[in-house]
Amino acid sequence: MGRFIEGTDRVQATLFPECLEDWICEENPVRAIDVFVEELALADLGFGGVDPEATGRPSYHPSILLKLYIYGYLNRVQSSRRLEREAGRNVEVMWLTGRLVPDHKTIADFRKGNGAAIRKVCARFVGLCREMGLLTTASVAIDGSKFKAVNTRDKNFTRAKMERRLAQIEESVARYLSQLDTADRQEPSEALAAKTAHLKEKLEKLASELQRLKAIEKAMLATPDQQISLTDPDSRSMATSGRGSGVVRYNV
Repeated sequence: MGRFIEGTDRVQATLFPECLEDWICEENPVRAIDVFVEELALADLGFGGVDPEATGRPSYHPSILLKLYIYGYLNRVQSSRRLEREAGRNVEVMWLTGRLVPDHKTIADFRKGNGAAIRKVCARFVGLCREMGLLTTASVAIDGSKFKAVNTRDKNFTRAKMERRLAQIEESVARYLSQLDTADRQEPSEALAAKTAHLKEKLEKLASELQRLKAIEKAMLATPDQQISLTDPDSRSMATSGRGSGVVRYNV
């Protein structure tokens, strides 16, 4: 395999360092985890098992399990079974726990039984970061998910949409009035009378719709974002990738 980077022979004897300390550099985050947990008063925070029982099988100290939990949180290892595997093969975790390998049930029980205390540890960590100047309140980033509302597009009104609807009604009214003027200049007949009655009925419906839209427009302009949804008042029209294809949704 010439001209390739080659690995070492699997059966080649290797002299590893005598201690785990040589494998963990000074900048490794596990050192920060270790110092942070060692400085905590776990009993005051509400952790159980800080004082060992006089009888029975020895247990793991809560600080060991807390270090393992924090390591898993920072490295996106959430499963207790995966944390157990990491404790047996990951050099960083070996250094952090002193080569202890708690089983997955012990890890899960610790997490389940000390939820309130773990939340206090998280709050203590945030407070420490603020004291060290690592966190500021200059900006806050949020994200949202869009959920389709029951409200249809026809029952959602924005200022631009209202202007288009009113313009369409005015055009229809002008067209029907023009047809009535044309009918007035024709000879009377039954067909013409039926057509005229039908046009007048349409004009009455348009006048009623115009009055309804004016009331909606007044309520819409009174809202902060000048938008109103009739079915789901809290939903809003949101743009999609397609042009002119906005969907009425909730932004959660």
